[in-house]
Amino acid sequence: MSRFFSEKFNRLTPYTPGEQPQDKQYVKLNTNESPYPPSPGVAAAVAAEADRLQLYSDPECKALTRAVAGRYGVQPEQVILVNGSDEVLNFAFMAFCDQKHPAVFPDITYGFYKVFAELHGIPYREIPLQPDLGIALEDLLGLEGTLFLANPNAPTGRALNLTELDALISSNPNNVVVIDEAYVDFGAESAVELVDKYDNLLVTQTFSKSRSLAGARLGFGIGSAALIRDLQTIRNSTNPYNVNRMTAAAGVAALAEDAYYMANCRRIAETRQWTTERLEALGFTVVPSLTNFLFAGSPAIGGKELYLALKERGILVRHFDKPRIRGLVRITIGTPEQMQILLDAITSILEE
Repeated sequence: MSRFFSEKFNRLTPYTPGEQPQDKQYVKLNTNESPYPPSPGVAAAVAAEADRLQLYSDPECKALTRAVAGRYGVQPEQVILVNGSDEVLNFAFMAFCDQKHPAVFPDITYGFYKVFAELHGIPYREIPLQPDLGIALEDLLGLEGTLFLANPNAPTGRALNLTELDALISSNPNNVVVIDEAYVDFGAESAVELVDKYDNLLVTQTFSKSRSLAGARLGFGIGSAALIRDLQTIRNSTNPYNVNRMTAAAGVAALAEDAYYMANCRRIAETRQWTTERLEALGFTVVPSLTNFLFAGSPAIGGKELYLALKERGILVRHFDKPRIRGLVRITIGTPEQMQILLDAITSILEE
């Protein structure tokens, strides 16, 4: 740190993103990207904006806002567009958390929640997951704080159903409930249909996973018009041109070709099931998943040992060196061909 770095940040531990190594070609199963390319219309939409890059993007993202609203059956004023869903989560910590409204989230979940809380000096409480890494609904009811819930959860892959989410939101009427649905398109139930029922519900989603646009950085939030106005105040106080021209065009095109992406989600879910069965046949315990990844471990090999052995063979998975989960690795679901390469490598490692 330099001698000029503010003392209020000198204990901050930043979020650690998944590896993006450039030293060689890897089978990349570590950051939950889609194994399938964007739909054909996306490339054309992006190219059409190339000659307009001298102009600022639309700060209100009108075309994309209408497209998202239409896709999810809400009004445009209930939608905010952001530079990746991390941005709307950051805005939510800024807008809806303080000393009277501390942040609450599971102890094993998306690592950015704790980082955002510490970045903004917000008190927080972590709710322990169950021994099977599931979320017990009763542990989340009636919490006095702003709840951040990844549903499905990461890195575990488990999810609450819509009935459970309804009960959860209704039990916390005086605080905002943020449901982070980065992985919802792979088999879980979305809380979007509850936004007109509860004025304290914010749902966030991303184009990174199910819509093959991780490199474009595009996310959105859906909630009551009043909640979205709060978030727009934060956005316009930080970066009103947060979504660039080409990303906005890519988002509109992706929503216009939604059937392509939902078909890919079904393919990924089928590959997920196939991979689960084969990992279990190799002696792995696999956490039930409704995402585009699996969380798995074997008594025959440690999580870090497996991660390093696979990396040596040109395959990237993700390992979290935390006490309750260090025996597991998170495996992104790739194409069937990529998963076969992974399984062959694991078989070889176990035999050695």
